[in-house]
Order: sequence, then structure tokens, then C-alpha cells
Amino acid sequence: MEQYLNLCRHIKDHGVMKEDRTGTGTKSLFGYQMRFDLAKGFPLLTTKKIAFRLVVSELLWFLKGDTNVKTLIEANNHIWDEWAFEKWVKSESYEGPDMTNFGIRAANDPAFKVIVDEQMKVFCSNIVSNDDFAKEFGDLGPVYGKQWRSWPGKNEQTIDQVQNLIEQIKKNPDSRRHIITAWNPAEVDDMALPPCHTFMQFYVVKGKLSCQLYQRSADVFLGVPFNIASYALLTHLIARECNLEVGEFVHTLGDAHIYLNHMEQVETQLKRTPKTLPTLLLSSEKASIFDFGLEDITIDGYDPHPRIKAPIAV
Repeated sequence: MEQYLNLCRHIKDHGVMKEDRTGTGTKSLFGYQMRFDLAKGFPLLTTKKIAFRLVVSELLWFLKGDTNVKTLIEANNHIWDEWAFEKWVKSESYEGPDMTNFGIRAANDPAFKVIVDEQMKVFCSNIVSNDDFAKEFGDLGPVYGKQWRSWPGKNEQTIDQVQNLIEQIKKNPDSRRHIITAWNPAEVDDMALPPCHTFMQFYVVKGKLSCQLYQRSADVFLGVPFNIASYALLTHLIARECNLEVGEFVHTLGDAHIYLNHMEQVETQLKRTPKTLPTLLLSSEKASIFDFGLEDITIDGYDPHPRIKAPIAV
């Protein structure tokens, strides 16, 4: 994973200071590409521990076309909680302590973070136990799962981009139209968070499937390691269903940035030596990409350095 560490070094050494919508501030650069040979190991970061279970449950959430955090919370995956939580605390239904700019305030005020955590527990409990609450505040709008599986088409029909892609790869592997997009201009404003990983193209040559992802906005410390693992996993799953080997995952970044409150964590990570990449194991009992569950996707030989905590910018 030297490619990822080189990206961190490049931003640290050559990035420019930029403001951002969260008010946190970033060091940023525009236009960067990494390439990962998937035959040489599964690209799960080893210089800090990545919760692979969260990567898997999020990807399966996308593939099911789901857009409600209830499914994730029930799977003990809380990586989307903040955006749904924000919807609740800004609503007239919320009667708790003031949560204005809760992300930034919690990062700088330990006492306030305790209050936020208490309210987040209330929120998650309500999402799981109250269907009406989950329907109103758990849905994130037409985010990835909706666009991947139910893109709005003509005459109120929908387009299943993932299923269409698999069929196209099987029928015409040499096509240059093996594309899935999550960026729907007509629905971006209705999304809790406009898609950061926006556009992917698949490529078949010599019996191998490769994927290139264009990511418009890349949170390099927290988000990018998850994105690498997620799209590498997606490539493996699609390749398996199409009876292909895996080729490369090509990761192209637009605005690649390190949040200013992540710089210390990045420095810690850059002092660590990468370890051997793990191996991905997929159940042989599942015929379709849509049939996989958490228990069907595992890794072997993962021995990373310890986790490095950092606040998420909302």
C-alpha cells in the first residue's frame, strides 16, 4: 500500500490550504491516480487497522439498493450515522441540547462530545425500535444504492445499473460502455451527502476484470482506505459472477484532501512500515452478487498496525 502512503506524503508536501463546507479546513490537491494489482493481494490498508466488516456491510447495503441507515445500524455499522443524525437534530421533532455544528464542536470540546454521544445513542435506538422514526429520519435520500439499482428512467421505470453492467460484461466484454454512475444531477440536492465516489468504468482484457473509479472528493485519511477496499471488493464480486479473474483497481481522485485535524494522525501513519496484504475469501455457495451476506465475505492473513482514531467532518 505504498501508493496510498505516497499520496499522503504528496498532499503533505505539495497540497494547498483550502476552506471547505465543514469549516474544518483542508490541505488539498487536484488530480491524483493510484493503481492496485488485485492479484498481488487484497488492498486493505495495513499501516492502520481498517474494519473490513464495515466495508463489507456498506457495500452490501449499496448493492441491495438500500438508502436507510437502519439496515447499517442493525449490522452495527455506524459510518453513515452523522448525516442521518444531522437531519434529526435540525428538525422540529428534536427537543434535546443544541447540536449546531456538532461535528466540529465535539472534536474540540470533550464535554460536548459526551453530550453528542448521548444524543446519538438515543437516535440509533429510535431508528432500530421505531419504524416511523426510521422512515422519517433514517433515510438519506437517493444516495448510492438508489442510483446503482433504481436510477429513475423514462415512463416511471427504473434502471438497475449493476445488473445491466453484469449482463453487458458477460455478453460483450470488449465494450467501452461498462459504466455505473452515482452522480444524478436531478437528485443531488435531495441526497444527505452528494456522492463522493461518483463514476466507475470496468474493463476486460485477457480474461481479467479491472475497475477505474473517479472520486470527486476524497477524504484521504478516513474515507479513501475504505473506498479502496470497497471498490476492490466490488471488482472481485463482479469478476466472480462473470467468470473472470481480477485485474487492477485504478483509483482516480479529484479533490484529494487531508483535513487539518487529521494531520497528526497522518504523521503517525507515515512512520509505520506496511505489512503483507491479506487474501480475500468469497463463499463458493453464492451464485449471484446480490445473494452475498456478511458471513460470505472474509479476509485471511490480515495483521495491521493498530487503529488510529480521528474525528469525521460532517
